[in-house]
Amino acid sequence: MYIIDRFEGDIAVVEADETMMNIPRAQLPSEAQEGDVLQKNGEVYVVDHAATEKRKEEINRLMKGIWG
Repeated sequence: MYIIDRFEGDIAVVEADETMMNIPRAQLPSEAQEGDVLQKNGEVYVVDHAATEKRKEEINRLMKGIWG
């Protein structure tokens, strides 16, 4: 699983298995955004919308627990 941390110009900084890597933005789908979960199919990255939504819901749940 790959998670887009941020964009720096034409590079996406991506967390992959607890390490950070740089991927040229041109290799990602045009709709890719910070926080999206990516799956790699061969040489192509695709946004996993279901995993992204699940991750966002989990983060929101944790934030509510912290901030009440």
